[in-house]
Amino acid sequence: MRRVGAVDCGTNSIRLLVADLHEEADGTPALHEITRQLQIVRLGEGLDATGRISAPAMARTLAAAREYAALCRDAGCESVRFVATSASRDARNADEFVDGVREAFGDLGVRPEVVSGQEEAVLSFAGATGDLRAAGAPGPYLVVDIGGGSTELVRGTTAVEAARSVDLGCVRVTERHLHDDPPTEDQVWAALSEIVRAVQDVAEDVDLADVGTLVGLAGSVTTVTAHALNLPAYQRDRIHGAEVPVDQVVDACTDLLLMTRERRRALPYMHDGRVDVIGAGALVWRTVVQRVAHDAGLATVRASETDILDGIALSQA
Repeated sequence: MRRVGAVDCGTNSIRLLVADLHEEADGTPALHEITRQLQIVRLGEGLDATGRISAPAMARTLAAAREYAALCRDAGCESVRFVATSASRDARNADEFVDGVREAFGDLGVRPEVVSGQEEAVLSFAGATGDLRAAGAPGPYLVVDIGGGSTELVRGTTAVEAARSVDLGCVRVTERHLHDDPPTEDQVWAALSEIVRAVQDVAEDVDLADVGTLVGLAGSVTTVTAHALNLPAYQRDRIHGAEVPVDQVVDACTDLLLMTRERRRALPYMHDGRVDVIGAGALVWRTVVQRVAHDAGLATVRASETDILDGIALSQA
């Protein structure tokens, strides 16, 4: 057994997992969680328009990286893997960010990785499917990871069979289309049109039919699930593995999309950093759920609290 650290730095949030990595009886790697942290830093704020990480976003994210580095030192991590995704892939000044992360982790010898959409998809699949298999959920699995800047759709059972990443996420769609509070009908239709086209493009590479289980990951999906379940607070154990009827998920997505930000902020399970972007994330998830439910004949969908962050930790086995 050894202690590892994993950092997932996306467009909207930066997250840390410290865990003890060990082998199960059958030789598969497994994690015993020590701590899991999240900060909403909005690294990709304005990036879609400017092509650069702004100075304030850079400062916020590097400050969080320094905090995570200190936690990894205090926890005695033997290795740390830092993965940056959509915002860092797209930014012209990503090298400046990578240098800042390397400096923040200093003696820990971390080499920050700006991973491709394909690698992001593989890590998300690894993090999400272990518990699905353990629970006896039928395959093939379609894993959908909705981030701030991109969305990954990955199909497979024991390994990835097909994957596609598209540049649509809750921050990017909000900045492109959903400007009013609540968004206007024209804004919703413009966003929906782009999302539908993207899902159709994905379907050319990733078979959306004959899917046994559809599972969604990350904050947009887990918040929609909390709303669909009408939870009294954000309850990770209630959300993880929850199997919810398609119609209930669709209704929850539509409700969050059309709410004012004031009403969203009052929800007991809503993170402040998601208030302004959850509508876009919900619209992406609703579109995927409706398409896959139709093509595969599914009546329910699942949510997972294990995702790319867990995949990053497991990859250190």
